[in-house]
Amino acid sequence: ALSAVKDIDALLAAILEKSRHLVGADAGSIYVIEGEGEDDAEKQLRFKLSQNDSLDYRSKEFTIKVSSRSIAGAAAVMKRSIDIPDVRRIPADAPYEFDSSWDERTGYRTCSVLAVPMINQAGDVLGVVQLINKKRNPSARLLSPGDFEREIVPMDARSRELVETLASQAGVAMENALLYEEIRRIFDGFVRASVHAIEQRDPTTSGHSFRVAQLTRRLAEVVSAVETGPYAGDKFTDEELKEIETAALLHDFGKVGVREEVLVKAKKLYPPNLRIIRARIDFIRRSIENDHLQRRLMMIESGTPDEELAILDQASERALADLDECWRIISLANEPTVLPAGDFAKVEEVAGRAYFDLDGKRRPYLEPEELKALLVAKGSLTEEELAEIRSHAAHTISFLNKIPWGRSMRRIPVYAGGHHEKLDGTGYPAGLPAEKIPLPSRIMAVADIFDALTASDRPYKKAVSLERALQILDVEVKDR
Repeated sequence: ALSAVKDIDALLAAILEKSRHLVGADAGSIYVIEGEGEDDAEKQLRFKLSQNDSLDYRSKEFTIKVSSRSIAGAAAVMKRSIDIPDVRRIPADAPYEFDSSWDERTGYRTCSVLAVPMINQAGDVLGVVQLINKKRNPSARLLSPGDFEREIVPMDARSRELVETLASQAGVAMENALLYEEIRRIFDGFVRASVHAIEQRDPTTSGHSFRVAQLTRRLAEVVSAVETGPYAGDKFTDEELKEIETAALLHDFGKVGVREEVLVKAKKLYPPNLRIIRARIDFIRRSIENDHLQRRLMMIESGTPDEELAILDQASERALADLDECWRIISLANEPTVLPAGDFAKVEEVAGRAYFDLDGKRRPYLEPEELKALLVAKGSLTEEELAEIRSHAAHTISFLNKIPWGRSMRRIPVYAGGHHEKLDGTGYPAGLPAEKIPLPSRIMAVADIFDALTASDRPYKKAVSLERALQILDVEVKDR
């Protein structure tokens, strides 16, 4: 039973309960050693919990120094059991003494005590089990002075032998639990460090994976708790919830395989491309201005009336104003939108215009690739860039499949890799139909989209309100 318990607090409670059962002790407490190294002076005994059949008392944790002055401390220092038939008759030469303050505070009466150290295979003391008041009748409750006189007996040799045997097993079980807890902490730390490292590639989405994991777990807990409706039969154990939460933490792990410039693309055009267009517009402006000045000079030299010069100036101003409008249309079209939107006819009209470069070659205002990017109806990515971003789901599965997760975490790659699948089968990377999309992946998808909508402003979009986010989710539901 002890070897099956991995939670350290539950294990300590089980050790104390089983020890009391073997002895028939009315009460007991358990301590654990804190601190490392050989020097006992640097260690402490932490009182973790107590149990008492006769007294309803809620204990609190506290620490004492590891020394021979207390009964539990002496058992830890000497690495052997201490059997006291009556704590009020402790020999004068004993290094330890009985602290009666708890008895005075509660009205309980401690008589017989057996303190047994829990020692691991390396000979290190991990804690102390302290059993109090062995009873003639294990089911009896000690409620009056007569009950204490009548029921309490000293610990016998057989009881001590049994508890010592159990304590040695408990020491091994406790060390295993501590190792399990240490491995779990290392595992959690590694996962979180990996997620943090990936998110550093795109600082604008910092915290997204952690929020999605929190939302996913909470929503999974709600799904698991419902008693009616289509999810009434879906229940998740604590172990399964941990698996789902970890998968959600790692749902974007595959972004490590996506080019950073695509990952952080804030506008439809990359900044260098926009600068090239700006330079092109400036060149066209200079060309219009130069052409205007040359014509004006020729007209002045030929004695052209002022009225005609004014007409030429107005034409030049209209051409420059029109060029400014072209730049405004390009700048506006460069801004991404959450939902499909944009006046693309004007963009195409600008792209259809032409100018002459320094070599006298006729060139369009916008190159084909630039026009293609500006015609993106939703978001900031072209189809090719969108495909590269979408590849992160397949990368997630591929990368996570290389990790030996073990039995309890084996579905992490499947759950994490399925968060972009859609009920109508048009999702990615596998285009799974609804019935083949794992429920945890569906939950994760809701959390992922919700956080992407409501998270703080990003370069390519403003954060939307809670109400608006739920409206968008509702539209997505109707579109399956």
